[in-house]
Amino acid sequence: METATSSQNGHATEFIGRRHKMFIGGKFVEAASGKTFDSFNPATGEVLARVPEGDKQDIEVAVKAARGAFEGAAWRRMTPSDRGKLIWRLGDAIEKHADEFATIESLDNGKSVMMARYGDVALVVDMFRYMAGWTTKIEGNTIPLSVPYTPGAQYHAYTLREPVGVVGQIIPWNFPLLMAAWKLGPALAAGCTVVLKVAEQTPLSALRLAELIAEVGFPEGVVNVVTGFGETAGAALAAHPDVDKVAFTGSTEVGKLIVKAAAGNLKKLTLELGGKSPNVVFKDADMQTAIAGAADAVFFNHGQACCAGTRLFVEKSAFDKVVEGVAERAKNIKLGPGLDPSTEMGPLVSDEQMNRVCGYLDSGRKDGAKAVAGGARAGNKGYFVQPTVLTDVKPDMKVYQEEIFGPVVVAVPFSDPSEVEPAANDTVYGLAAGIWTNDISKAHTLAAKLRSGTVWINCYSIFDAALPFGGYKQSGWGREMGHAVLNNYLENKSVCVKIA
Repeated sequence: METATSSQNGHATEFIGRRHKMFIGGKFVEAASGKTFDSFNPATGEVLARVPEGDKQDIEVAVKAARGAFEGAAWRRMTPSDRGKLIWRLGDAIEKHADEFATIESLDNGKSVMMARYGDVALVVDMFRYMAGWTTKIEGNTIPLSVPYTPGAQYHAYTLREPVGVVGQIIPWNFPLLMAAWKLGPALAAGCTVVLKVAEQTPLSALRLAELIAEVGFPEGVVNVVTGFGETAGAALAAHPDVDKVAFTGSTEVGKLIVKAAAGNLKKLTLELGGKSPNVVFKDADMQTAIAGAADAVFFNHGQACCAGTRLFVEKSAFDKVVEGVAERAKNIKLGPGLDPSTEMGPLVSDEQMNRVCGYLDSGRKDGAKAVAGGARAGNKGYFVQPTVLTDVKPDMKVYQEEIFGPVVVAVPFSDPSEVEPAANDTVYGLAAGIWTNDISKAHTLAAKLRSGTVWINCYSIFDAALPFGGYKQSGWGREMGHAVLNNYLENKSVCVKIA
């Protein structure tokens, strides 16, 4: 008898082999130009699928569809309860096809199919279910007024929280399906309509998601999915005068371009950007746990995570032990194709990303950094890079200051705890941080001083739909997930009525 997993893998293969189309206005359509581009299997470098190359013309059609849906009766008059049921059904549909999505994600992105299944897809399902519950809990307030210049007058004042409107959402390639869920879930819960521009490197899981969005019954135009390049489709979406808000996840460099593009109509923005996160190990930490945690903090998802713990600060007396432990783990990580069940780390997402990471490794070597593990490309087929631990690193080196976005950690010793706060905060970023210690007072004291949106203590990379995530400084504006994310997609309206 065929198992559910093998059946879903077959569905994934069948889906990947199709003639792919974008999802606009409730219909699957070709790009207006008729152009397509290739999506590659990063484990082999071979063409995996061909998808439409959407551009400004397709964005125009998608925004018009989203505007029509936002102003139309089917979505606007849908009760919050029914909207929540739709979002919940989408979560159920994804769960039903979980193995299929994991296979698609593994082939298109390169990540381990097991990580995709029990990490990415599980979090996606939970995100939609969590957001489904918020639809009936978006409330305003009544406000007692004391107006000094109208003695004796009485007013009834209240606030409404209303959807911001048409939202352009631009997502990255490191967690393709999960980033789509992080964006779509709260926008739909708030009652917005969406044009989702997916990363050109990893378009496939979002196109499969679009099929489920159609199946579960979202009104036409509520969600539109456009495939294409950032310079054309993404730029057109960010600058479009009929888009009320843009939500972007990606590099800080591109985030700054989004800010400029949004200036035309002063559209609202949320930005989840880069990081160079400090991970601090004190000598009183449980060393076995801290070493494993420090390795996972940077090698999780091949280091292709904006919150990766890429600057490892270790108290001097424990430095050699921690570095040796992390390096040993790095050397023993099994590289391979994501669909191989024994694979612990797959390839980087693209040839471009592999070359970028290897460029940083070359830079570090020239500047005097020492690779105690890794330090180079792995093999000559696919986009594999060795998990790398660098020591003898100085604060002015590029590998110390800049986001590498690969499996590379720089390890730096410190002699006194007072050194850690300024060193950890010495970056333009402020997305995440880790602290490893058995002294809970020390942990909370340092956590309060770190300029980071998330601080993990004796753990790392713990995510939950209820836990807000976002950054300080140049790591972005606003928060993803939790109750806080709804503020990204809602307007506050004050209503004041004179009653006497």
